[in-house]
Amino acid sequence: MGATPEWDAWLPPAAVSYAPAVPGERQATRTRRRLARWRPSYWPLVLSYIVILASDFWFTGRYGGRLGWPLTILWTWPIFTTLTGIVGLRRTRRAIRESEARWAGRGAPVTNDRLVVVVPTVGRHDTYPALERSVRSYVACLPRCFPRLRVDVVIDEGCEAADRIAALAAGSELVRLVVVPRRYRTAKRTRFKARATHYAHELRLHEGEARDDVWVLHMDDDTGVGPDTALAMARFVEEQSGAGRHAKHLAQGMLTYPREYAVNRLTWLADAVRPAEDVGRFSAWTGSGTPRAGVHGELLLVRASIEATIGWDFGPRSLVEDAQFALLFSARYPGRSGWFAGRCYGASPAGIRDFFRQRERWSWGLAALVFNRSLQRRNRLLLGYSVLSWVVGPFQNVGVVLLIGLLVADPNTSPETLLVIPLWALNMAYTIWMYWEGLRINATVSAHDRRRWWEPPAVVLLIPFFGLMEGIPGLHGFLKFARRTENRFQVIAKPS
Repeated sequence: MGATPEWDAWLPPAAVSYAPAVPGERQATRTRRRLARWRPSYWPLVLSYIVILASDFWFTGRYGGRLGWPLTILWTWPIFTTLTGIVGLRRTRRAIRESEARWAGRGAPVTNDRLVVVVPTVGRHDTYPALERSVRSYVACLPRCFPRLRVDVVIDEGCEAADRIAALAAGSELVRLVVVPRRYRTAKRTRFKARATHYAHELRLHEGEARDDVWVLHMDDDTGVGPDTALAMARFVEEQSGAGRHAKHLAQGMLTYPREYAVNRLTWLADAVRPAEDVGRFSAWTGSGTPRAGVHGELLLVRASIEATIGWDFGPRSLVEDAQFALLFSARYPGRSGWFAGRCYGASPAGIRDFFRQRERWSWGLAALVFNRSLQRRNRLLLGYSVLSWVVGPFQNVGVVLLIGLLVADPNTSPETLLVIPLWALNMAYTIWMYWEGLRINATVSAHDRRRWWEPPAVVLLIPFFGLMEGIPGLHGFLKFARRTENRFQVIAKPS
């Protein structure tokens, strides 16, 4: 089942081109091949490392100044994240190569397992267009590989766009509207998105769907799928049916951002880092079997019988329920998660303010998990390392460091020992790789599937600014947690 004309307006740009081509559709054929053969590249990392290493040794003095020790620590600190990302890059390339070899010539699998797509939404009018686009993409693309499909759209009773969402659900027999009653309370008084997700979870338990042959796909209300998503997920599910005691219970793929969904070009460029994180750090942890780095709230595939043992009732202070779910899964089912090369298609925040609010909430919620003693200490240590890296981000920024150097009348940025220069160069080279490779991924899934000539140099030159865009709200979110500010789950507007 490929894309049909009535669905084309609701599919991601690359997904439309991914549909079976007819004679004369050269662009569609070229895009399909680019998507099918895509692998992350090493060369931007290697080239950046060589150039930065040579430059650092050329310009670095033999002795550090007043900033010597602080910079020796701050600019070396991210090295574990960098090494993990490189391991993930290698693992992603191997996983894609092995999957291509395993399924060569076998066509698209059709699985007998049931797939339930869960889409919680705040149900506002400004978020409805993105929700409609996403839901229609599930109905258009997933039945080919998952004939036993149901899409559960979860809303709160009395939400703003309830009538429009009800009409959307009534338009397909595959879509079910799940309404969370106002009076509903979880045992731990969970709020926000996790409350709605837990209600849908309890409904499935009541209906007897907590079985090994039922998979739950968690999606955000602005994130759609394409035929490539269905293909990758079906391959993963089929591979587990014969894996026995080595079968995986959770998996995740890549979150990408088609250019056409971006209303703000700056936030779209800044979000190039996110698909690169998926093929790097997240692939390393989730793909190796234990998702200690957390998971995304979208394109999260979980076996229903396993989800039944964890649930989503994490308490009233939970802001990042997806990360908490991942840490609980890591403790109970080590070695049982996987990674697949499927993509989902989302939208970057509509503006700088929404970008900041999104990152602030993530930092706020992750900081709370670091100090949550109900979670395993070793998992919290890794998370604490990542959160600290984020929180000190503004003080690692090159522009901020140079400004501080001028204020203390000592602009010398040399470290206390030259032994850390290779580590500094590797950290910076990996950062460049993330934005370079992530931009390539996002461009590939767009209708114009190549980067425009100015985008690669722009994304590299803007890295210091992007660092502040990530670091300032990260620090602000941590400070809100430290001050015990009342937590709020702010849903940003979703571009249509």
